[in-house]
Amino acid sequence: MLRTLFIDMNAFFASAEQHLHPPYRGRPLVVAPLNTDATSCIAVSYEARKFGIRTGTLVAEARRLCPGLIVVSSRTEHYVRLHHQIIEAVERVIPVTQVLSIDEMACRLWSEDRPPEAALALAKEVKASIRDQVGPTLKCSAGLAPNSWLAKVASDMQKPDGLTCIQLDELPDRLFSLELRDLPGIGENMERRLQAAGISTVSQLCACSESELERAWGSVVGARWWHQLRGAELASVPTRTQSIGHEHVLPPVLRTARGAHGVLTHLIHKAAARARQAGYRAGKLSISLRFVGGEEWRTETRMTPHTHDTLSLIRAFERLWAKRSRDVDRYRIIKVSTTLQELRAEHSVPESLFAEDRELNTLSATMDSINRKFGRQALVLGGMHGSRDSAPDRIAFHSIPSLEPER
Repeated sequence: MLRTLFIDMNAFFASAEQHLHPPYRGRPLVVAPLNTDATSCIAVSYEARKFGIRTGTLVAEARRLCPGLIVVSSRTEHYVRLHHQIIEAVERVIPVTQVLSIDEMACRLWSEDRPPEAALALAKEVKASIRDQVGPTLKCSAGLAPNSWLAKVASDMQKPDGLTCIQLDELPDRLFSLELRDLPGIGENMERRLQAAGISTVSQLCACSESELERAWGSVVGARWWHQLRGAELASVPTRTQSIGHEHVLPPVLRTARGAHGVLTHLIHKAAARARQAGYRAGKLSISLRFVGGEEWRTETRMTPHTHDTLSLIRAFERLWAKRSRDVDRYRIIKVSTTLQELRAEHSVPESLFAEDRELNTLSATMDSINRKFGRQALVLGGMHGSRDSAPDRIAFHSIPSLEPER
């Protein structure tokens, strides 16, 4: 029985740029954080893939492989807006049960849509709704299967613009043509671990008993794999956010200590706002700098008590910055990053006894309220002046920003 329809937008950022700019359609295109040769491609159109360009390819190498390549700087707000339009298009046909990332979503099939013929007709209707309501350039691959994990596997089996159905009576044989790395959750390290256990093909994986997979994984996760490979719909395992961070490759004009300081201030502001939105407080703040040539400088400090207040985090950053080595001022800085660590749920952190701490939390909440109403950067810290546009929002694939109001 089919239970899940999985939708995977194909080369989403690249196809979004082709959708927004009709002259780009049908032409090789990549999206990069910045339009410079030193950065890497974060999205590659199918036309560009024919030249051997892949996600992670340096822009300089991509230009060499394809001299006529179009390189576009990432534009988060446009992709987020299209994401929400796609959700609306899908929900004209069937409710979206879970948004897994900016370009992936799952829909639980109603009982009348579970027979294969009905499910296939529904999937085609969803694909047509995206095409008609959003645009024909934004193609997707759809997967139908007895559980959401297998539906994702199915969506990857035919790209671009595919539609694949895996039925319960086809399992597990239908998966034998795949490589281990084709299965979501098996990366390079896990593949090596499975090979060490004598498992090098999907057919060998499926032939293992439940206890053998538990030993291969070293935990009950292996048992979950045994069941999901056979079509069982398992309850999702709750996850806990371990850290919140941002990093940014500096444009040439900001590759100085002063430029890095301004961008880090901006990144801390964004991380603090994300922590408040997610309901976490941080027990540690870390920052790092990477210099041209590859050297790095890292430092961190504990936050006592745990906090998500922007000004408290900025003050901690200023103390760290004051202790920086002379190398920070001597060398050119190519990348900066900041991370909030040792996160605790807000409700588990006792309220501070100090009035100043409570007032700072109130101030941060007021900043969030103003920015939600008038735009994400309507109210920012003075230390961000001159650099707030240098670190625009990037897509965290599993955390989609909300739409900002029209202004």
